[in-house]
Amino acid sequence: MRNPFFYVLLLVLVVLDGWLLAHPNLIGQAGVFFFDYDYIATFPKALGTVALVVGIALIISWTGSRLSQPVAIGVLVALLAASAYYLFQSFTQYNTGVYKLTGAGFRAGAIVLPGLLVLVFGEALLRRLRS
Repeated sequence: MRNPFFYVLLLVLVVLDGWLLAHPNLIGQAGVFFFDYDYIATFPKALGTVALVVGIALIISWTGSRLSQPVAIGVLVALLAASAYYLFQSFTQYNTGVYKLTGAGFRAGAIVLPGLLVLVFGEALLRRLRS
């Protein structure tokens, strides 16, 4: 834990993302109810979901950075590329079709989650490249 500012920023972004996901507009609330997205129905559930995903990403990045230098860089680059693709896919999905009617905050929350994964894996890759 060399840089506590990163983890404080990550914590603030996790709380913000949980708040955004838990507060869609009326059309988004109907979608959450109809498709039974129980894991983001309330703020505590959404916060737990986002924290769990980011926590697992932190554990995976920590485990990946413990491998030998070339293997760790390869694994972290692959994880960063996969999360960047997930970010691009989420951005295009939530800005087209029915999803663009769910409210700006909910859409932003849905896009911030893969952005958090890019942040976690990118920071782990940079930390591994510096060592």
